[in-house]
Amino acid sequence: MIEAPLGDPIHHLLTPEALRHPAAAWEPFRHREGLWWSEVLDSWVATSLADCSAVLADADRFCSDWRKLGNDVPDSRLTVQILDSPEHTAVRAQLVRAFRALDWDGVRDRVAENVERRLAAVADRAAFDFMAEFAVPLALDTIVDVLGVHPPEDHRFPVVSAQIVDSMDYALRPETVGPGRAARAALAELTGQWLDGRTSGGLVGHLAAHHDSGRVTTAVLRNSLRVVLHSGYESASRLLGNALLACLDSPGSLDALSGGVDDTALQELVRYAGPVQAEARGCVADTEVNGHPVRRGQVVTVLLAAANRDDRVFDDPHSLRLDRTPNPHIGFGRGPHACLGAPLALLLTRTALGALAGLPRPLRLLDQPRFRRNATLRGLERLDLGWG
Repeated sequence: MIEAPLGDPIHHLLTPEALRHPAAAWEPFRHREGLWWSEVLDSWVATSLADCSAVLADADRFCSDWRKLGNDVPDSRLTVQILDSPEHTAVRAQLVRAFRALDWDGVRDRVAENVERRLAAVADRAAFDFMAEFAVPLALDTIVDVLGVHPPEDHRFPVVSAQIVDSMDYALRPETVGPGRAARAALAELTGQWLDGRTSGGLVGHLAAHHDSGRVTTAVLRNSLRVVLHSGYESASRLLGNALLACLDSPGSLDALSGGVDDTALQELVRYAGPVQAEARGCVADTEVNGHPVRRGQVVTVLLAAANRDDRVFDDPHSLRLDRTPNPHIGFGRGPHACLGAPLALLLTRTALGALAGLPRPLRLLDQPRFRRNATLRGLERLDLGWG
């Protein structure tokens, strides 16, 4: 068995230094060939772009649904993220149809108006917290607009959402499992109320009107809608915060976006600063990854962030190059479980960064950014900015 380098560097991913400086965080992983074993995660770990892509793309050999390995999975965890085909195909198809039915021109217009309104609110301020006063409320406004519902009135929503993210690091922080399970149940109850409320617009309205209960149970639809709410809120706000900080850390990058954020720049920001750092898959039959044997029942942890800095694929991987092409990153995953809400996160980031880059006064960091203590979904807690 190939042991982890440097003891087990997984331990270090929750340190403030690792969260602040991804280049240093992923350095111990970048030059690994094949899989290695992590005692901390009790799993094999894949770090190269080739190995990570192979595992994510092969749903026949590597499952997301742990029931295939004989594990008990709480009903609250049965979502489009966890299920495999044919259940996954059925619920994802319903969600995709609902997304396609949205008035995307209207969504884009409302996001642009929201961005301008929030920029105007801080224009005369000497300092402001970008996350609390811009990125987080913008992401929440956008996802509830897409869903066609009112924002959650419960002031605990940010806390509940954060508990779910914390529990994604359960191997590193076992104490987060219970709160995370309760938080998922609370949000599923909320989305269930929305589905029962006969909302006529947005994603919820479309799903309520076109729900095929013969193919997708109400519980799975409710849970999957909870995933859309949570991912739209957390992933989008974290991508926006990470991307802005990456630009501020790389002199001239924000200025380069003043004419607009094109697809090439946007994809590089996802590669370099995307929030999703890792995913896990279970091996359903004895197999190999790049010649390395993996047995049925074993877990493979895929380190997307390490793969996105694989210098066998990306030249100068620790530099932000907004004109990088080709750019075969896996920042949104790969295969059947690739991120369903990626277009929404990209829309939000494109619109907000384009507006920020076009401001007459440059933004500057006023203090060291503070990151949330999350290894799986990297994101900022506070980003204090002023005008240069």
